[in-house]
Amino acid sequence: MRLSAPRIAPLADSEMDADQKELTAPMAATGRVLNIFRTLARTPKAARGFLAWGNYILSRRNDLPPRQRELVILRVGYLCKSGYEWTQHVEIGLRDGLTAPEIARIKQGADAADWSEDDSLLLRATDELHTDKFISDPTWAALSAHFTEKQRMDLVYTVGQYTQVSMILNTFGVPLDAGQVLDPDLKGF
Repeated sequence: MRLSAPRIAPLADSEMDADQKELTAPMAATGRVLNIFRTLARTPKAARGFLAWGNYILSRRNDLPPRQRELVILRVGYLCKSGYEWTQHVEIGLRDGLTAPEIARIKQGADAADWSEDDSLLLRATDELHTDKFISDPTWAALSAHFTEKQRMDLVYTVGQYTQVSMILNTFGVPLDAGQVLDPDLKGF
């Protein structure tokens, strides 16, 4: 975590007005409103738009298979030094088919041993988008041989969304949720 205390603190239930409670009600109904959503609830109109796009990225409408989507999201979180993002998506990645050794290897990137060609391409494209905000012609051509046009578009959308999420989390100082522990490798984030 880059900050030791939030710059913009998550709202407690008792601090929420009617609009903020309405925004978080679907999450509260599941038993837990995460700190990211408690923070975003400070601007409910912006949060609604943000959540609509984020819901697309995490839905079945995104044509990247869930495991590969999580591979990309975790790489973005790592590259953006977002401890909160990494911590949240390790749990999701494990549920969606990533293994613990694969999650550890995400930190090494596309050239780490044992990636499939598809996974390596996704990691390389993610790195290029992070570094240059562009996927190079050779990487795009290789992606084109393995992924549909919509999957390639969804890859760019996913990297963009989670880059924005990481900027929000890092800058606002969103703290980990109760019961979560930061990966020791990320202590310097």
